[in-house]
Amino acid sequence: MLSPLTKANLGLLVFAFRKVPLIWMTRPRLLAIDGEQVQVKLPLNRRNKNHLNSMYFGALAVGADVAGGFLAMHKAHLLGKKVSLAFKSVQGEFLKRPEADAVFVCKDGALIDDMLNRSIETGERINEAVEILVYCPTLSKDEIMARFALTLSVKVKP
Repeated sequence: MLSPLTKANLGLLVFAFRKVPLIWMTRPRLLAIDGEQVQVKLPLNRRNKNHLNSMYFGALAVGADVAGGFLAMHKAHLLGKKVSLAFKSVQGEFLKRPEADAVFVCKDGALIDDMLNRSIETGERINEAVEILVYCPTLSKDEIMARFALTLSVKVKP
């Protein structure tokens, strides 16, 4: 029997392969997911590094997308609801070159719960910014490499 994390990783890979091949090509992997946060690892490899041998900013955006989006999809799934999910805006701050595998952390589980509940109550689309922090644990355990604010837009389908 597969662990919940293994099932979530398989679900992510199938979704990426079928719906967003660029995500699939970057090979994200969920390290942890619970009610409050998600941690996604994006390996630094030939496909996503730039001419400086650090992670290309487009790959960083993919990792941020997966971290914020998967947490929302996971929470909707736990509620037994289907959602329409999109990102309406993105702000990125690149603080240091990620020259190793990157870990994307989104700790906005409570905010996403509130968004889903408001959408269920009102039937409306709800937009809120979620924060994703990027680390390179093999280089520096606690140093933030990049910071993203993605405006998550969710609407629970009837």
